[in-house]
Amino acid sequence: MDQREGTLPLLKDIRALPDFDWAARQHLNDQMYSFYRTGTAGEQSYRHNLDIWKSVQFRSRHLSDVTKLNETLATTILGYNFSAPFFIAPAARGVYGDPERAELNFVEAAGKENILYIPSMYASKTIEEIAAGKSNSTLNGPQVIFQQIYTNANLSVTWDNIRRAERAGAKAIVFTIDAPGNSVRHRAARYDTTNANSVSSALTWDVYDQMRNQTSLPIILKGITTAEDALLAVEKGAKAIYISNHGGRQLDHTPGPLEIAYEIYRNAPQVFQQVEVLADSGIRYGSDVLKLLALGVKAVGMGRPFMYSNVYGLEGVTKAIDIMRTEIVRDGAQLDATNLQNISTSFLNTRQLESNVYLFDQ
Repeated sequence: MDQREGTLPLLKDIRALPDFDWAARQHLNDQMYSFYRTGTAGEQSYRHNLDIWKSVQFRSRHLSDVTKLNETLATTILGYNFSAPFFIAPAARGVYGDPERAELNFVEAAGKENILYIPSMYASKTIEEIAAGKSNSTLNGPQVIFQQIYTNANLSVTWDNIRRAERAGAKAIVFTIDAPGNSVRHRAARYDTTNANSVSSALTWDVYDQMRNQTSLPIILKGITTAEDALLAVEKGAKAIYISNHGGRQLDHTPGPLEIAYEIYRNAPQVFQQVEVLADSGIRYGSDVLKLLALGVKAVGMGRPFMYSNVYGLEGVTKAIDIMRTEIVRDGAQLDATNLQNISTSFLNTRQLESNVYLFDQ
């Protein structure tokens, strides 16, 4: 199969993360691009993820000293040090972007830029190959990565994958709980592109309890979309939760991360103090990240933008990181934030969002 169809725009002409989407669409064949781009069913969730941000307006202040805001960009996730509050989220088939290096570009760029990378279980490179690409000189010393895991109907396969991740040095398991099997992906089906996770999974709280007995690594529950499940995760001893609707790829008409974070904030604000909260799905701009941080999210992941940037190889992935880092600082300064570690909801007007969110007392 031809790996390349169109002419790739010059990297210097890429100014924002959505530009990488445009470039990848020009460059990849239809089957490859549709695998990255596809949403589920009518793709309402995919579009909603991108549109929901306008429902929250900023309440920017002025005349504070923001000259040292960039010094507050660094964060910690589960006690590990990172240079920015965003990370490369798990996504499959990096080989479509770079046929030779695939996910090795993600692990190398993340190591050099000191951000977190979470490889997908369905990455093109093996757990061991990705681990071999880790840097030995980061803010944590040897590079820290977490490993995303899907469960298999045969749980012994799942436990074997966790043991592989442990041997490869993963510091946490990211357990995807919102993919019990194939979803309805019409766009992908038109180009004969199957789901990466095609095996029906065993997904119950009992399986989570079994997983806790299989590993000493902290387990992050990925795919939280309601305050009820956030509370259950805390009750069940999760070390962190990960807000996500799977990039709009699993179930249509689901809330985006901004709504989910706000639902938790309104119904169970204590969750943000009890566990660390990560989020992904539809993040494209620094302003998106700031809104989630203000609600209490610790760090924000991006999947598609980095997969698209990989058509430029390591340089593209590195530029995507630089774009997001720059936007967060510049937008934070315009907001009059002096410290990204204590940005709060006082910077947000959430009245319009309120009508979109389920509240326990209604």
